[in-house]
Amino acid sequence: MIRNLIAPIGLAILAVSCAPNLPTPVTKSSLDGAISEAIGDPNTCLMIGKIATGEVVYRFGSHVICGKPWPSCTDQGVTSPSDLLKSGPKIRTGATSSCRSSADGSRGVSWASGPVVNHADLAYVAVMEGPNVPPGIVIADKLRSAFKTAGF
Repeated sequence: MIRNLIAPIGLAILAVSCAPNLPTPVTKSSLDGAISEAIGDPNTCLMIGKIATGEVVYRFGSHVICGKPWPSCTDQGVTSPSDLLKSGPKIRTGATSSCRSSADGSRGVSWASGPVVNHADLAYVAVMEGPNVPPGIVIADKLRSAFKTAGF
């Protein structure tokens, strides 16, 4: 039994130790708490990554929400938060948008993205989807406050 657990535990430790880190003094727990307070919802995804590579250093939300393509609200297409994070220099300018995510108009999707304050090498992408999501500009405003609370 124990022998069967050694390999998976070792791989998990290796994966965590090789993962990119948040800048000091920001911790995952402080950022989780600040994001949860500001925009936390089961249908929320926030990803922070390196602008140059799109490498994710932090994720809030499930793989389902963060990996699913949502209406982009800027054209007729769809995109996922991870794809938007990988857009590199384009994300430096920051953007917000909102639109309907269901054919009957009962659900909406809102986006916010941009650079992380005081960290020119990092950017964020946030998406919320549901029946009563706030506009993207409200999400961006709440995130600025949450980033400050978390230590950025």
